[in-house]
Amino acid sequence: MLVLLPPSEGKAAPVEGGSGGAPLELGSLSLPGLTEARGAVLAELVELCAGDEEKAAEVLGLSPGLRGEIAKNAALPGAGTRPAGEIYTGVLYDALGLATLDPAARRRAERSLLVFSGLWGAVRIGDAIPSYRCSMGVKLPGLGALGAYWRGPMARALPESAGEGLVLDLRSAAYASAWKPAGDVAERTATVRVLQSKVVNGVEKRSVVSHFNKATKGRLVRDLLTAGVEPDGPGELAAALRDLGYAVEGEAPAKGGKPWALDVVVTEL
Repeated sequence: MLVLLPPSEGKAAPVEGGSGGAPLELGSLSLPGLTEARGAVLAELVELCAGDEEKAAEVLGLSPGLRGEIAKNAALPGAGTRPAGEIYTGVLYDALGLATLDPAARRRAERSLLVFSGLWGAVRIGDAIPSYRCSMGVKLPGLGALGAYWRGPMARALPESAGEGLVLDLRSAAYASAWKPAGDVAERTATVRVLQSKVVNGVEKRSVVSHFNKATKGRLVRDLLTAGVEPDGPGELAAALRDLGYAVEGEAPAKGGKPWALDVVVTEL
């Protein structure tokens, strides 16, 4: 099973020196086929942030309160690193709770979780990276829109990582633009939408709510990892989630070569 996750906008601060705080080594990251592309994005981001602060803030979409992210990006080549699973924070990662997984579940997480990134393309949770600010929606002056930039490298690197099993795609739209499973990989892929169900004047109404969406996705990944469930495909995934107590709806797509779209319906966190 390969689980595709979005990153978080907010990130933990890197360790300053000591164990785990060594500077970035691009060649040590997973998916070595992305190394050249990572180097190109990193170089342009560092150059951008070491130059005109106003331009960097505009390109990165930073508010005045986030201007400190520009200096952090400019210092990325020598910045201390932490495992990606510690760098990414926020609602999804809080619910996933990587630090509190039992050893067996942690090994499954290290093997199956892949976090997409505007800067790195995609990393595994054990990859050592510095804290940074660069979303997939950024359009760099030289390389252009990162979602489009990553499509070529990802198309070459990701099918091998997908292997022969289930691909559980929990990415947001911006990060999904960097790689779209195709062919037989798409048929083994399931996307998940989380819907909040409320009864208003006796009528059920469903809506997408960001907090419910992120928290539920983090929790269901944790439950799969803890239970040791390894579904072979989307149908088996839906059954496994129901066994774990989730209300899941969705059917196989009418046409081949398409991912399954599953809805997880929740009433409360």
